[in-house]
Amino acid sequence: AQAPCSSQSFTPITGQSGGGRMKAAFAVLALGFAGRALGACEGKSEADCDADATCSWCRSAAVPSSCKNLEDAKKLPAAVFQCKLSAPLEQEHRRRSELLSREETEALGITWRGNHSDSHDRLLGAEKYPADFTWCDKDGVSYCTMSRNQHIPQYCGSCWAHGAVSALGDRIKIKRNAKGVDINLAVQHMLNCGNIGSCHGGTIDGPYQWLHELSKAGTGISYETAQPYMACSSESTEGFCKAGDWTCKPINVARTCGSFDHEGGACTGLSKFPNATISDYGSISGVKAMMKEIYSRGPISCGIDANPLLNYEAGIVKKHSFDTDHVVSVVGWGTDPADGKYWIVRNSWGEYWGDMGYVKVAFGALNLEDQCSWAVPSEFTATEKGNQVRCHEGGDNCKADGAVNVVV
Repeated sequence: AQAPCSSQSFTPITGQSGGGRMKAAFAVLALGFAGRALGACEGKSEADCDADATCSWCRSAAVPSSCKNLEDAKKLPAAVFQCKLSAPLEQEHRRRSELLSREETEALGITWRGNHSDSHDRLLGAEKYPADFTWCDKDGVSYCTMSRNQHIPQYCGSCWAHGAVSALGDRIKIKRNAKGVDINLAVQHMLNCGNIGSCHGGTIDGPYQWLHELSKAGTGISYETAQPYMACSSESTEGFCKAGDWTCKPINVARTCGSFDHEGGACTGLSKFPNATISDYGSISGVKAMMKEIYSRGPISCGIDANPLLNYEAGIVKKHSFDTDHVVSVVGWGTDPADGKYWIVRNSWGEYWGDMGYVKVAFGALNLEDQCSWAVPSEFTATEKGNQVRCHEGGDNCKADGAVNVVV
C-alpha cells in the first residue's frame, strides 16, 4: 500500500557541501545515536510519523529518511537533515494525509511539477478582477457541477481525484455555456486505471497528467453513469473493497448490467462509452495566478491543510498553515466587509458538511495558494455534439476486448 504524506515546511539545508553533509550525517549516526535503544518513533512510515505528535520525519540526501522523536530531531544538524518541526500541539490530532510525498509521486512515474507554471502569463484577460466572483453564480447562472462525497460507501482518501474531476467537470460546463445535462466524470475510472494514486493518497498533479496521456491515446475519462464511485482501489481493505476487483479492465472503465445474474444478465465492459479529454494542463500558485486562471478559464484543484476544516460549520477560516494533506476545488472568491477576501472552496466530504459542501477560506490561509492544478477540456460526449455512443441496454453491441491503460 502506498503511504500518503503531506507537503510540509522544512528547515532549509545551508552552509555545507555534499561531502560535508555526508560526513556530518555519518558522524551523527555514529556518535549521536550509537547504542541507543530504538524509540517509539523509529521505524514508522512518514504518514504514521506525521500523525504522531511526539515524532518528526527527518529527510537527508546522505542517509535514509526516517522518523525521530522530537527531542532527537531538534538535535540533528540543519545542514544535513530536514525535519518537520511543526508545533506538536497542532500535530496531536492531525488527520491522515491524503497526499503523497515527492518521492512517492515520482516513484509512480508522475512528473513533479510543484507549483510552477507559466499558464497565467500566457492567459489573456483582465488584470483587475471584481471583488466577488464565483462560477457557481456568474450572471445568475451556475456553472458548478455536483458536490461529491469521497467517504461513501466507505472511507477512501481519494480527494486528489475528486478535486481534479470536479474542477474539470465545471470547465466542461463552462465550455457548454451551461447547456444540457451536467457531465459528471468518473472518479472510479481514475482509481482503477490511473496508476497515480489510490484510496491511501495521491497527488495534485497526477490526475491531469494521466488524463492528458489518456487523451493522446485516443480516449478519455468515462462518465459517472458508466462507472459509479465505489470508494475502492486495488489495495483497499475497507468495507466490500477487499472482495472486489479494481484492476484496469473494460468492466472497470465503463460497464452496464443487462439483467439479474440468474437471468443471464452478466455485466459487460463497454468498448464505446461517453468520455471527456483534455488538451493541456499545468500548475500554478499564488493569489494573482489563481485569480487569473479561475476568472479566465474556470475552477482549479488545489492542495490544502484540511485539519482546521474537520469541524467547520460556517464562516471564514483564517488559520495559517504550512502543511498540505488534502485536495479541493476552488470556484471563485468573495470579499467580507470585516474579514476581507476569501476563496470559495468546494470540498469532497458531501453536502452534509459545511455550507452544502463548500467552505470560505481567507486569502493566505490553510496553505491553499501553494500548489494548484488546471486543465483545458477538449472533446467530450454530448447531445449537441452528435457524438453519442448509442449502445444497447445490455451492451451487446459495444462489448470491449481490452482497456486503455496508459503510463504517465
